[in-house]
Parts: sequence; C-alpha cells; structure tokens
Amino acid sequence: QVQLVESGGGLVQAGGSLRLSCAASGPTFTTYAMGWFRQAAGKRRELVAAISWNGGSTGYGNSVKGRFTISRDNTKNMVYLQMNSLKPEDTAIYYCAASTGSYYLRMVDSEYDYWGQGTQVTVSS
Repeated sequence: QVQLVESGGGLVQAGGSLRLSCAASGPTFTTYAMGWFRQAAGKRRELVAAISWNGGSTGYGNSVKGRFTISRDNTKNMVYLQMNSLKPEDTAIYYCAASTGSYYLRMVDSEYDYWGQGTQVTVSS
C-alpha cells in the first residue's frame, strides 16, 4: 500500500513560481515510477510530468515543457514539481501518482495505481 500526500499549492500571480512536493509512504519507493497530473474545472485530467524510478528519465506534457521540472529524492521518498512562468491556464488541482508496476517512465494516467488527494494551484492574471 502506498500513500501519497501533496503539498505546496496555493495562489500565485501569472509569471510566478511554485514548488509542489509529494511525500510517499512505504519502503519500496525506489522501485517505481512517479508522475504529476492535473485537472482543471470541466476538463479531463492530463499528464503534467513523469519520472522514472531513479530520475534518469523524465517526460512532460506539451503545455508545460520548458517551464516545469520534475525531480525526486529517493533518500526522502519525495517527488517535486518546480513550476516556473506560471500562466492562468495552469490553474488546476494537481495530483501526485505512483506507478508501482514499473521502474520506467509512464505517461498515461491509466498506468498509475496510487493517487494523492491533490493540491490546488491557482494562477491569477
């Protein structure tokens, strides 16, 4: 069983930055891929960023490439999402997710089996 707890969301002006954190429980954190997804009101959930078990591979949704960076610290069971140059269209609930069946990068939400409760990010114009 994996538990995921996100933190770091909030209200920020356009052009600003936020750093989201995700704390994962369990002794096997180093054996699986992680990802960040988001869901805006009235829209489908979409991939933001994903990372392999050791951080060696990362992937991003087209709308955040060049602005967001995913990273992980396996010594602390943590995953991070650094968000820069935020835009109003980045406003959404952001979810941390674990794909415990894979070491490698996973870019589709159906490949993730554990999810956090989400943290709200609001970007004002």
